[in-house]
Amino acid sequence: KFENSLISHLRYNYRFHPRIAWEAFAQGQYNKINLIDFRGLIGTGPRFKLTTSENYKVYLGTLAMLEYEEVTDGVTPLQRNLRGSTYVSFSFYPTDRISIISTTYYQPLFKQFSDYRISSQSSLAVDLFQDFAVKLSHTFIYDAFPAVGIPNSQYEFTTGFAYTFD
Repeated sequence: KFENSLISHLRYNYRFHPRIAWEAFAQGQYNKINLIDFRGLIGTGPRFKLTTSENYKVYLGTLAMLEYEEVTDGVTPLQRNLRGSTYVSFSFYPTDRISIISTTYYQPLFKQFSDYRISSQSSLAVDLFQDFAVKLSHTFIYDAFPAVGIPNSQYEFTTGFAYTFD
């Protein structure tokens, strides 16, 4: 049985200092497996570059976001919340053909810190030839209060190819 899911994410960074940017984002999500009929996010906050190396980069972001969520479990009411979103992101380039990228988010509900989400996306990409790579990815998601009948923790492993348009 196949189930659909979709996530669309748009992010803009305005750099006003070599190591500090202000970012804003919007996201829309649908995930039938998790009983998410629609989840919309809009947020903003500072992003700090913690390193100066070109071989590896580390960023820290701390944002506030508005969340709108409709789930189809028949129990959970419509959610309109204000959440925090703190993340650490790193990129490591051991050679000119290999990249390792990982971002981990912690998103507590401001009015109830025991209601939080953690998500982490990590990938390894190896260039096979110009603009074409094999990519291995791992995603972990934890939701302290998911829709009724959905587990707190979920994992996803993917393997694929990536083509870069320049």
